[in-house]
Amino acid sequence: MAELITGELFKQMIMNAAAMIEAHRNEINELNVFPVPDGDTGTNMSLTMGAGAKALESASPGTVGRAADVAAGALLRGARGNSGVILSLLVRGMARRLRDIDSADAATFASALAEGVDAAYKAVMKPAEGTILTVSRVASERAVAEAESGGGAEEVIACALEAGLVALRETVNQNPTLKKANVVDAGAKGYLYILEGMGAALRGETLTYGGAAEQGEQRADFSEFATEDIRFAYCTEFIAEKKTGRDVNQLRDFLDVRGDSIVVVEDDEIIKAHVHTNEPGAVITQALAYGPLISVKIENMRIQHTEKLSGSPGNSPARPPSDMKKYGAVAVCAGEGMSVVFSNLGVDNIVAGGQTMNPSTADILSQIDSTPSEVVFVLPNNKNIIMAANQCASMTDKAVVVIPTQTVPQGIAAMLAFDASAGEGDNTIAMTKAAEGTHTAFITRASRGSTYGGSEIGEGEYLALLEQALIANSSDFSTVAGAVAGAIKALDPEFITIYAGDGAQNAQTDELTARMAAEATGAEIVNIFGGQPVYNYVISAE
Repeated sequence: MAELITGELFKQMIMNAAAMIEAHRNEINELNVFPVPDGDTGTNMSLTMGAGAKALESASPGTVGRAADVAAGALLRGARGNSGVILSLLVRGMARRLRDIDSADAATFASALAEGVDAAYKAVMKPAEGTILTVSRVASERAVAEAESGGGAEEVIACALEAGLVALRETVNQNPTLKKANVVDAGAKGYLYILEGMGAALRGETLTYGGAAEQGEQRADFSEFATEDIRFAYCTEFIAEKKTGRDVNQLRDFLDVRGDSIVVVEDDEIIKAHVHTNEPGAVITQALAYGPLISVKIENMRIQHTEKLSGSPGNSPARPPSDMKKYGAVAVCAGEGMSVVFSNLGVDNIVAGGQTMNPSTADILSQIDSTPSEVVFVLPNNKNIIMAANQCASMTDKAVVVIPTQTVPQGIAAMLAFDASAGEGDNTIAMTKAAEGTHTAFITRASRGSTYGGSEIGEGEYLALLEQALIANSSDFSTVAGAVAGAIKALDPEFITIYAGDGAQNAQTDELTARMAAEATGAEIVNIFGGQPVYNYVISAE
């Protein structure tokens, strides 16, 4: 039985915790009540804890304070999703208490658990009961009580685990969503597996951490096609001041016969357009008919492709300090089409990820740091990524402004509202307001049977959602298409954009578009290939 927690012992506690939660990640994922993969809790917590284990694996921390500091730093950078961020905060608070301590006794470790809980509660704007916060708080309170009564470190964690299990069973009654699904909180269960792993280390048990390796980043193989096979050579973009009375549908028709990869978006003041074409001059001339040009960019994609093949450093030139601009933007999204839309709206860097794989804080931070600007606006575009994005602000010398976008259409609306000539505060207000005024509907298929939103959902059924509220589920696509069209009509939108994903079928796209046109008769409807996973269709209503 360990009387003191040394640096090496704390290292093994973290390694055991990572191994334990990795072994149970699928079990934790199954507790998620959302019937669609949603940055599942078990996966996020496992990857987050795994970051700490990997950082300590080859380290000789010496003191418990140093071991905790290494783990906390790695977890912060590796945090994924809300559950991962909260987990990193729990460990960061522990590290704060253990700083400058060589070895921790039971009382010190118990107080470190409590300080971790305090740090997590302070960081969450609206702490909800029946979550990992509740269970970690109850567990730490019991740990402190046991330490005060003279219990050793092993007893402290055993008592914390015992109290936590009781609190875990109560989460089903504390959270209405969990009660409907009759499950306990996934994050709370994951936290208890972490305590269990730590307790095993105190008993001298070694659990091997070797969690399933995260899939490496996929990169396009540019050698699969020849430079001369590029049909349209010039990537052409422009922003024009919008003249009153001009119909942008005519511009779309003009571009449609002269190229591909067409995106045309507008607000009350400007038109932004992107097209791959062999007639950039004709495109720019036509653009002048819609208003004075604010900016123009034309790039030869054949030259770019040749540089890709040759590995020329000219492909992604590093900007010297003199090229630093005032504002930049980073967006999180998945899908080739979605990435193109954001790039065309002026986003400097894309963080791959979103629904099924939430990017880590380090992933987001890396793109922030590589953005050549003093101020970086970050668009998380998923409610489960906002906390991870917020962590970046204190980790870089750049000014980071997180616009709390919860969907990709909200992120697109925010970028449309961006004004390079405005102040940081004005842009923050305008972008946030634009995002809040954008509604998002989804059509997807259930990956598992579930009870959600008061409805019994069968595996494989089509689901229609408005924001995160279930509005219809059926094995018949026409039923959910009609439900979405009706819900969108009730919003009385001026603009509807349908983003087709990987699961989209041409006939279904046509049917959905026709339903929208029949219901929302006064709205302009645009179809864009998004290529996003999980959601067959993402529908934006403004």
